[in-house]
Amino acid sequence: MPRDLPDEDLMLAYAQGDAAAFDALYARHEAGLYRFVRRLLGGGLAAQADEVFQDAWLRIVAARTSFRPQGAAWRTWAFTIAHNAAMDRLRVAGREVSLAGDEDGEEPLDWLMARLDQVAPSSEDQAFWRAAGAQLLHCLEGLPDAQRAAFLLHHEDGASVEDLAERLALPFETAKSRLRYALKKLRGCMGSYLAALEPAR
Repeated sequence: MPRDLPDEDLMLAYAQGDAAAFDALYARHEAGLYRFVRRLLGGGLAAQADEVFQDAWLRIVAARTSFRPQGAAWRTWAFTIAHNAAMDRLRVAGREVSLAGDEDGEEPLDWLMARLDQVAPSSEDQAFWRAAGAQLLHCLEGLPDAQRAAFLLHHEDGASVEDLAERLALPFETAKSRLRYALKKLRGCMGSYLAALEPAR
């Protein structure tokens, strides 16, 4: 089985019994899917990331015959399954959070990247960018679970607001508000961090 086939073709081959096709899919998406699950769970459930990650792949295997390439792309389909596995675990842990709407909209991450560019001592300062990245992950972990899920589906998997609404079974405006509210909290968290660095510029 050629390893450079599209994901969708590999999944169809696997559904027909080609185990090598699954191996290729797993190798291609293992790191991204694990990172996605780990960030969805946050620090409090980090110890369960391996278990939820494996559960997500088991669900993918169990649903192999239901995949249809004319629907969502394989990556979208698989990340939605992983999202559901992680949110199931969060619900069991009693950490599901209901969300209110928010009117403060801006194209996601534009503000953050502009602020980073303003504060960065130089584009070559790797220590600054590593620290800023670590702070962003810290801010991301501080989001309520459902907001973090919407943000990660949008930024890790490239889901549009329409995709978010469909994949999370939410009204469009609710999905939009979740994403905006997550961004507002990230801006606040990162803004405080970056403001403290400005005098050192």
